[in-house]
Amino acid sequence: MLDEIRTQATMAAKELLEASHLNEKDLVVIGCSSSEISDHRIGSHSSAEIGQTVFSAIYEVFKEQGIYVAAQCCEHLNRALILEKEAAILYGYEPVNVVPQVKAGSSLATAAYQTLQHPVAVESIRAHAGIDIGDTLIGMHLKAVAVPVRIKTRYIGAAHVVTARTRPKYIGGVRACYDDSLG
Repeated sequence: MLDEIRTQATMAAKELLEASHLNEKDLVVIGCSSSEISDHRIGSHSSAEIGQTVFSAIYEVFKEQGIYVAAQCCEHLNRALILEKEAAILYGYEPVNVVPQVKAGSSLATAAYQTLQHPVAVESIRAHAGIDIGDTLIGMHLKAVAVPVRIKTRYIGAAHVVTARTRPKYIGGVRACYDDSLG
């Protein structure tokens, strides 16, 4: 089962990467319910093994491109995020003091905290793209204009997968011209 989950998570990350035109040092938010992946109600059957499998699969795809990954914690930690200290400094996010645990923070965030070189927790971010696995509500951590990205990988295990990218706001009205390369 873990091999299939790894394959599905890798595919979802690659599909989002291809569709969203991310750049080096951009930030991707990942929300994940290991319970939903194993076909249980969110928050009811947390699995460290599933969290680690999903995080490592997705992290490898984005790290190879120089893109930062932020793992969203669960509601018990107010959906705080775990990311590399370097990314927090780059984007001006102030670290907070919390260490996620499988049953209080999420399996994915716990895996991120254990995997990243210099992990820190922050209260909120404005990511360039995101993957929501199991309806964990990552939208609050995306930039202002989020655009759904339809990918072929619709499930990881039994969990529903939704992806999004962001683009700059269009301003100006009917006479305005826009740079299509921005989104």
